[in-house]
Amino acid sequence: MQRILNIVGWIGFALVAVAVALRFRGPAEWQFRAFVTMWTGVGLVLLYPFSLLTRRQLKQVSLAATSVLVVLGILILANYLSNRRHKRWDLTANAVHTLSEQSQKVVAGLDAPLKILLFDQSDRFPNYTDRLSQYQNASRQLSVEYVDGTLDPVRAKQYEVQAFPTLVLLYKDKTEKVQSVDEREITSAVIRVMSGTQRKAYFVQGHGERDPMGEASLSYRGVAQLLKGDNFTVEKLALSQHKNVPDDATVVIIAGPTADFLPEELEQIRQYLAKGGKLLLMLDPPLGERPQALTGLLGLAKEWGVDVGNDVVLDVSGRSQRPELVVVVDYPKHPITESFRVGTIFPLARSVTPVMPAPQGKTVQPIVESARQAWAETDLKGLQSEGSQPEPNTDKGDKEGPVSIAVAVSTPAPPADAKPDDPKTPPQSRVVIFGDSDFASDAVAGSVGNIDLFLNTISWLTAQENLISIRPKEPGNSRLTITPGEMNMVWWFSVAGVPILVLIVGIISWSQRRRS
Repeated sequence: MQRILNIVGWIGFALVAVAVALRFRGPAEWQFRAFVTMWTGVGLVLLYPFSLLTRRQLKQVSLAATSVLVVLGILILANYLSNRRHKRWDLTANAVHTLSEQSQKVVAGLDAPLKILLFDQSDRFPNYTDRLSQYQNASRQLSVEYVDGTLDPVRAKQYEVQAFPTLVLLYKDKTEKVQSVDEREITSAVIRVMSGTQRKAYFVQGHGERDPMGEASLSYRGVAQLLKGDNFTVEKLALSQHKNVPDDATVVIIAGPTADFLPEELEQIRQYLAKGGKLLLMLDPPLGERPQALTGLLGLAKEWGVDVGNDVVLDVSGRSQRPELVVVVDYPKHPITESFRVGTIFPLARSVTPVMPAPQGKTVQPIVESARQAWAETDLKGLQSEGSQPEPNTDKGDKEGPVSIAVAVSTPAPPADAKPDDPKTPPQSRVVIFGDSDFASDAVAGSVGNIDLFLNTISWLTAQENLISIRPKEPGNSRLTITPGEMNMVWWFSVAGVPILVLIVGIISWSQRRRS
């Protein structure tokens, strides 16, 4: 064995010498052969020291070398797999280091290359690589390029970059800019650059409805801003000042009216829906000193196969401390709540039930239902009296749970080969009716999944099913609050407790060694 290793060592030296000669004297096409020859010789030379070892030493060295090679093989395999299979664990409360379901669905829907140019100073690039790499990993169609706007002012001027950081999105022949690396802003920019045409959401006003631009806690300012992020223009609509609903209306929203519509206004809504319109109607329970019955709007809902109850849903399932606060965690099967894994709350809701059988040509489906322990209370006067303790009474018209509080209605979709202006195949109309409008207000919408439910409803109404998902969450603000006494305990433990503990462990260890 030693003689063989001696011969191998000399062969290695010879190969290294030949490789050096080829490297400096050989033709250019032989350079690769010289490289292979050199490393083969080096490997054989490294085997020569084994000839100096005894049989026992050689066995030990062989075992050690085999162990090292096995560990190196495992590391190489793990590195190979990690470069092709991206798996991360986000342990933050709101998963702020992971792309939301919506962002992943939007990016996965790219049908052409999307390039993102990040303009900033080069020393700040590491602040953005984590977030932007998540978008790259979500789709092979997406690529990111980092541009130092200070060193490359010509390119910055080309895209009219005025401040840092700025993201420029290039998709097909469209360009979109956003001055933020926040996930919500980036995903909104991707939606805008993909959709191209901007949609318009009209909030009906003039009957006490929620204000999409108001400052009050029960206004809809928050969800209106989020609609803008989904490429919507938000405007108010006073039906009394128009002959018809504007032709550019993608969706009409009636949020919590306290007064009924005029017959002329209801006719405008009917004509709009007959032409394939999309309507979100939210009607609160008739409570208060002088509640209006909203007969016209209730009749419109009945025409679409929805019975809006003159009641209040009470939930005694234990999900909330107040029975009038309905907490929903399970949802009927529907695209709006598909894979919906978050709860929603409704501060004060009325029943909204599908009419059976449904009107001809309309599909009516519940999308939100209360717990089985809830019921729809029809004794509204008794409910508002002090010290009342309502109990379900089906003889008086109360509805047993689970109670439906939101319903979606749609007409048949036209065939794929239908012409847009063919009167025989009108476009599909969609209507969603909620028995509560508070759930989407600024005071409540931030709770659990209320925002996602509202925006998913708008996405389904406007036939943007690819946007139905869970939206990005804001980073949580986790704080540790301790009293001055607890702070003193922490100080004493760190300054005196730890040294004393180490000393005790040392004394015990020393005494045990001395006895042994």
